[in-house]
Amino acid sequence: MAHVLHMNGGTEDTSYAANSLLQRKVISMTRPIIEEAAMGLFSSSSFSGRNLAIADLGCASGPNTLFTVSELIKALDKASRKLGHVSLEFQVPPGLEEMNKGNISIGSSSPPGVLKAYYTQFQTDFSFFLSCRAQELVRGGQIIFTLLGRKSQGPSTTPSIHLLELLFVVLNQMASEGLIDQEKLDSFDLPFYMPSPMEVETEIQKQGSFTIKRLEVWESNWNPHDMEVNLPETLQDGGHNVARCIRAVMEPQLVSQFALQRKIVDEVFMRYRVILSNWMCEKEALYVNITVSLTKH
Repeated sequence: MAHVLHMNGGTEDTSYAANSLLQRKVISMTRPIIEEAAMGLFSSSSFSGRNLAIADLGCASGPNTLFTVSELIKALDKASRKLGHVSLEFQVPPGLEEMNKGNISIGSSSPPGVLKAYYTQFQTDFSFFLSCRAQELVRGGQIIFTLLGRKSQGPSTTPSIHLLELLFVVLNQMASEGLIDQEKLDSFDLPFYMPSPMEVETEIQKQGSFTIKRLEVWESNWNPHDMEVNLPETLQDGGHNVARCIRAVMEPQLVSQFALQRKIVDEVFMRYRVILSNWMCEKEALYVNITVSLTKH
């Protein structure tokens, strides 16, 4: 159903964003009714005057997205002033005021709200992972696993985030050229969080099913062939090798999000290879890995 009943995306001539003036006019025509409702609400003896929740249940996109809510806020403010109430304070639901535009995951420019949201999701997912493993193991059973992490306390400072930041540079460039839908890029957020050793240890202790036997942090090069000699010419380019690894993991998500044809996917990772090669010539390109050995209580 969702694949059929939706507006035309993008900003092209046939998009909803470019052809929604009629809807905007209809919304504007309801202004007197909204103002009347606001006055009636504030005048009601049942209104406590402390908290008021409003919601737009529409499905607008483009320039109309926030127009209804904007009209509601203006009407409420007008009614409040007319009745001599104290000035209103407005609070936007968490997540809406701090969008992660300019990133496709946690990045160096991600606001605190985004970092917190990713960390909270990691806590939920990792705790669930541990609970599932606890059900599979007998008492005294052991589990060893390795996950990508970071050494630093700040989740946006580990070198591995540059892999996704550089991929965003490519996608953003192609969006500006019209090869990728900008609206879809703005809504593309990968569920990718690299915890610190302390965060991993804390969640294991909170979940409570395991004793930590060992927790080690080690590094590996982005380039899987970095220690090999006598390589074929194609594998001597570190950017080529890393781009292939990332493509093997990321291509299905990119195709799903952007509905890309094969030639566009090829173009994405050709550009990604070039930008990776240049970056790796100048900066440290290391993954931080966290290996954990646990015993079930």
